[in-house]
This record gives sequence, structure tokens and C-alpha cells, in this order.
Amino acid sequence: MTKPSVLFVCVHNAGRSQMAAGFLRELAGDRIEVRSAGSLPAERINPVAVEAMAELGIDITTEQPKVLTTEAVQASDVVITMGCGDSCPVFPGKRYEDWKLDDPAGQGIDAVRPTRDEIRRRIEGLVGSFPVR
Repeated sequence: MTKPSVLFVCVHNAGRSQMAAGFLRELAGDRIEVRSAGSLPAERINPVAVEAMAELGIDITTEQPKVLTTEAVQASDVVITMGCGDSCPVFPGKRYEDWKLDDPAGQGIDAVRPTRDEIRRRIEGLVGSFPVR
């Protein structure tokens, strides 16, 4: 049986989608393949998102924003948009979710923490939705 895969999508792939990917890697280990991408990727990850994750011991400093491709969607079992209005190619048999989350762009750490914590809560539920191997 193949490993399930999840793709997180946001316009810039610099904040919410990177935090979600970081949490999923941390909480699922190698049980789930993790991808993230954006339709208009930024040059770098939002430093406040990096700081917010570092507060919880999760290092996302080596990640880079990536462009969303049809192939990434096709290769994923679950595609989650971050409430940023991005649309993805739709393929039969995929699970699609849209998580309405505040955009951390231009926000200070105090404004980003609640979004980070909500992402963690949703990731914990997501991990629980996959069969244990």
C-alpha cells in the first residue's frame, strides 16, 4: 500500500501552507508524504511564520516557496487550500478541503500565533483521519 500524500496550497506558499506542512511532517513523521506550493510563490518564507514555528521547536527555515503544478495535485491524495482563494486542478478521487485561515503576511508574532495554533489543531485532526500503519 502506498503512503498517503497531502498538498497544502496558498497563493505565496510562504506562511500558512508552510506552517501546515511543517506540522504535518512533525506529527506524522514518514507516514504521510507532505507537499506545499503556491500559484504565485514568494521569494522566501515569511520570517514571522518561521519564528512562530520555532517557538514550538519546528524548524521550517530550509523550506522554499514552490510553484503549484498540475503534477503535484495529481500526485496528492488530499489537497488543502488555506482560505486564500487559490484554485487547484480538480481530479476525481482526490479529497479537497479549504481551510479558512487568517493570512499571516505583514502581521506580527502575536497575530500569527492564533493562526499557527489553529493550523496545528487541524493538522492533528488530519493525521487522525488516515489509517494507522
